[in-house]
Amino acid sequence: MTNEKQRSIPFVYKLLIGILIFVGMFVVSMIMGAVDITLRDVWLALFSDTKGENILIIREIRLPREVAAIVVGAALSVSGAIMQGITRNPLADPGILGLTAGANAALAMVIAFIPAANYFSITIACFIGAAAGTTIVFGMGAMKKGGFSPLRIVLAGAAVSAFLYAIAEGIGIYFKISKNTSMWTAGGMAGTTWDQLKVIVPFILLGLLVALFLSRQLTILSLNEEVAVGLGQNTTMIKCFLFIAIILLAGASVALIGNMVFIGLMVPHVVRAIVGTDYRFIIPMSAISGATFMLFADTIGRTINAPFETPVAAIVATLGLPFFLVIVRKGGKAFS
Repeated sequence: MTNEKQRSIPFVYKLLIGILIFVGMFVVSMIMGAVDITLRDVWLALFSDTKGENILIIREIRLPREVAAIVVGAALSVSGAIMQGITRNPLADPGILGLTAGANAALAMVIAFIPAANYFSITIACFIGAAAGTTIVFGMGAMKKGGFSPLRIVLAGAAVSAFLYAIAEGIGIYFKISKNTSMWTAGGMAGTTWDQLKVIVPFILLGLLVALFLSRQLTILSLNEEVAVGLGQNTTMIKCFLFIAIILLAGASVALIGNMVFIGLMVPHVVRAIVGTDYRFIIPMSAISGATFMLFADTIGRTINAPFETPVAAIVATLGLPFFLVIVRKGGKAFS
């Protein structure tokens, strides 16, 4: 019945609805906050040269923050979708499988050993850390025959993530930089600047383009690797490019806002329930849905206890943990 409903509505209409919801959430996120902002202020800030206190708040504080929420939400959702497709593991997520923990550990090392490093250098370090984290996880998972089972990968990811987080914490304590690292890894968009976005956004856009370009191959790969080989696909090369996309997306996200788990797990599952199992549809819809979700979470974090902020990571975890338990209980088929 679900598949019949999915086919009855063309994908383009679903995507348009998703875009409309996204635009509506963006407007709400720009208006709501500790400072009263009107819709007219938002319009003037975006489409005119008008100056004023509220206009300045929008352009220099609220707008870069929400742009960060958009790109990170899209990046984490798409990276989660790719990981679930490659591994055929419904529990795959950048935060669960060692990517964000590896990026976090690399970030702590750079702050400790290269204090003069610029933002670009820190971003590159996060990419390297993300690659190292996921390599260790999949290396542990492949040590035994049948190693890429969902359970073994999740257990390896949990163990490696705990180890890498411990390294980051140990470096922070030993070198007395815990405050600096925690400001990076708290999981939030507060303080995001246009200069940071200029460094990060190109990497995320590149990762999204790679994912879109290989979405058809990913669909076949997600069904059966033997079928993909039989159809003439170079599965090793496709996986390499897809892992590069994952590392770009997850590493850039950690460099910009720090740790954020469950988004890459939740959004692709919900999207598959709406558009089906074709990754040509899952990837763009995941990007839109992830961006919308992060806008929603950040808006809640800014307004639920204004003028104080509730960490976005806490809000996402509050929503994500029950979702994770449902997925585990249903064997990954709760929303598929």
